[in-house]
Amino acid sequence: MAFDAKVNILLVDDHPENLLALEAILNSLNQNLVRATSGAQALRCLLSQDFAVILLDVQMPDMDGFETATLIRQRERSHYTPIIFLTAFSTSESMVFKGYSLGAVDYLFKPIESEILKSKVAAFVDLFQKTAEVKRQAAELIQLNSQLKKSEEQFRSLSACSPVGIFLTDLVGHCTYTNPRYQTILGLTPAASLAEDWWQLLYPEDQEQVVADWFTSINEGREFSRDFRILTPAGVLRWVNFRTSPMFSDQGEVISFVGTVEDISDRQQAEEERAKLIREQAALKEAKAANRMKDEFLATLSHELRTPLNSILGWAKLLRNRKLDPKATARALETIERNALLQEQLIEDILDVSRIIRGKLFLNLCPINLVSVIEAAVDTVRLQAQAKNIHFNFLIICPDTGKKETRRLGGKELTSSWSLSSSSSVPISLAPPAPTFMVSGDPDRLQQVVWNLLTNAIKFTPQGGQVEITLSVVTGPEKQHTAQIQVNDTGIGIKPDFLKYVFDRFRQADGSTTRTQAGLGLGLAIAHHLVELHGGSIHAESPGEGLGSTFTVKLPLLEAKDSLPVEASDITTETGETLERNSTMLSHPSPLEDLQVLVVDDDTDTRHFLTVVLQGSGARVTAVSSVNEALTEIKQYPPDILISDIGMPKEDGHTLIRKVRLMEAEQGGQIPAIALTAYAREEDSTEARAAGFNMYASKPVEITTLINMVAKLAGRNAHI
Repeated sequence: MAFDAKVNILLVDDHPENLLALEAILNSLNQNLVRATSGAQALRCLLSQDFAVILLDVQMPDMDGFETATLIRQRERSHYTPIIFLTAFSTSESMVFKGYSLGAVDYLFKPIESEILKSKVAAFVDLFQKTAEVKRQAAELIQLNSQLKKSEEQFRSLSACSPVGIFLTDLVGHCTYTNPRYQTILGLTPAASLAEDWWQLLYPEDQEQVVADWFTSINEGREFSRDFRILTPAGVLRWVNFRTSPMFSDQGEVISFVGTVEDISDRQQAEEERAKLIREQAALKEAKAANRMKDEFLATLSHELRTPLNSILGWAKLLRNRKLDPKATARALETIERNALLQEQLIEDILDVSRIIRGKLFLNLCPINLVSVIEAAVDTVRLQAQAKNIHFNFLIICPDTGKKETRRLGGKELTSSWSLSSSSSVPISLAPPAPTFMVSGDPDRLQQVVWNLLTNAIKFTPQGGQVEITLSVVTGPEKQHTAQIQVNDTGIGIKPDFLKYVFDRFRQADGSTTRTQAGLGLGLAIAHHLVELHGGSIHAESPGEGLGSTFTVKLPLLEAKDSLPVEASDITTETGETLERNSTMLSHPSPLEDLQVLVVDDDTDTRHFLTVVLQGSGARVTAVSSVNEALTEIKQYPPDILISDIGMPKEDGHTLIRKVRLMEAEQGGQIPAIALTAYAREEDSTEARAAGFNMYASKPVEITTLINMVAKLAGRNAHI
């Protein structure tokens, strides 16, 4: 019942005119007035309705007011309904007392004062309405309490049965409630879960970062989510997913935080196993690819080594078994030499890759001019370009003036001219700006890089094509100046899907037996590593198959103060020994005249070759095949120079030199010694020097290099 709804007022009187009079007085209250002309009728009204007040006449036939009041009070529903007695016959105190004893709240005598009656009735109407509102609110409160209790029971049931941990914290992060699942995951008792903060169980490696992020989130009043590890008091390691969200008041202020904890150890383990499986599958795939590449490489290596051997052995047998004319003999010797050099280059590439893999490839750095490096490389590929009638250009772009120098090679001698632009027809003689292209590098290794790029370009460019190498200076994003070498060709190009593999070791675009180009596919990998060792970069570009390719090398330039010219009077051997360059020949024609040289090598052909070479330069040579023979010879006739192989049966060259160095000086203990061996690794050189050799050279050795090394050790200026 609403607070302002009409209430019922029961009017009981056996005279209709009295009822009309009462209605006239009370109509202004705007309530529901119910008539009853007898006590019995009044009781019937009470069976179906509640009344705010009953106006009951005392004098009525059959059942008077007192009897009616008694029956009204006996009913529970109307036991407390206010009754005002109305009478016109008696004002005795005994009658009034009887009325009050029956539960009347008032007693009025006729004629009734209308205002008094109206005010009294209005008071009871107001009281009834307020009482009804209180009952309604009480009923609503009971219902709300019931619903709240039901909700609390439901929450506790859900919380207790929840598959994830649930917890509440205050504003500083201390737990105020935890459910059983939370306690199980963290391995805590209900009391301990409230006494100990969850972050105290964090795995040590995760603790610092997680705690910092957690407190940052609660200080900023925002959500937090993280996967991390916990270590329970029992020592069990678990992965958990941890989430919290702020709880707000009606005013929008953060009052607490609600969070969940989920054990994701199984999921994490499954993900780790899946990742492990993916890694294993990738590794297996890579291993299969590596094995395939290895097989292809070994097949290619066998082919590339056997092919020149076929020519070498074939021509060697012809020279031995047939008498060839001078022209055929010269061709045979030229073929043997060319194929031997090709084999040497293949072996050097393999050794370089071995050094790269083991991190043993080192540089001898010095300030060098890239112009001279490129010119030296260009000179070595001159004949290859001429043989294929390739138009070959070497273009130098001066960064200061933009002027260009073009050096062309195409079946003719290398010529040079300077012009303002490529279209200018008037040559202008200018000296190349050498200091502009100074870098810190190993000249031999940089020449190797350029040579690799040029030989590749020539190899993959068809007859009559074009190859151009350009040297320029470019400016980087931070205004640093870099020397740039670009090699462009009009060759077969590179497939787009192979570009990313072009610098990989042992990988070729065509590894089949029907491939059209020779080689091991190592040159670009070596060039890539060498450029990176120089602090530079190299990358390849190609529009596609048949559209040529461009290789770009960038190297950091030296500053002007570091770009001083380098004296070209010295060369460096593989051992690091310095040999003087001298364009003037010795005054005597035999640089090793009268030098006594002892050669030790178990290979008969090598001993014979070295004997012929050294005797041809004036030396007196004794050649032996073992360490024992060498020691005997040294004790009897100490030589001026010792040249020894390293790898020999029973006792090797290291053993020999160690025994020699233990001898007295007058017995030959200080003999200058050269290690000459087919072992060509950096550590082989280091080991030979540590054993006692003065110099080291790898087979096959250049004749002039060997003679210069012997002369150097003998104290003679014998550069030839």
